[in-house]
Amino acid sequence: MKLDILNIEGKKTGKQVDLPDDIFAVEPNNHAIYLAVKQYNGNQRQATHAAKERGQITGSTRKIKRQKGTGTARAGSIKSGVFRGGGRMFGPRPDRTYGGKLNKKVKRLARKSALSTKMSSGQIVIVEDFTFKGPKTNEYKNFLNNLDLAGKRSLLVTGDHDQVLHLSSRNIQKADVARAQDLNTYDVLKTNTLILSEGSIAKIKETFA
Repeated sequence: MKLDILNIEGKKTGKQVDLPDDIFAVEPNNHAIYLAVKQYNGNQRQATHAAKERGQITGSTRKIKRQKGTGTARAGSIKSGVFRGGGRMFGPRPDRTYGGKLNKKVKRLARKSALSTKMSSGQIVIVEDFTFKGPKTNEYKNFLNNLDLAGKRSLLVTGDHDQVLHLSSRNIQKADVARAQDLNTYDVLKTNTLILSEGSIAKIKETFA
């Protein structure tokens, strides 16, 4: 599958790039996508929530009533979870994880499915490799304007980490920059338009093939 390569002015350069069908034209597996997105969102949770159990409650340890003869259940501490103000029984603990395990092949299939979905929807743009002399937010805004992506959610994928492009896009809402090796299913699906730099194609083939 071939796509035209654009420059930062949004014009065709006369060159084309051949995208591999085994990455950009596979049959999307919706269940693999669901599992990958679920794991990603679970890993974003800090899991710092906690509740005090009876051992962490401040209160008297005096036995609140005699053991027998009251006609009610025995009780030995006001800190018990059955009483108001007592500790919570089986409350949340901060050591819980929500991400879960996902096989590498399933992850790879989910990312291929996401890329193929974007390709079939015409939401992938190829641009030649570029950078700026220094971090310039206005220059990155002009780049998005030239591609008619101003105000739309976009993700620029680069072959290697480019600190200048990262800093230039940081203050622009809905504009992100990521390395090809760091692509994940959630980020691909979330973006409206996926911008692939010419140098990222080889990295994508190496990572996802």
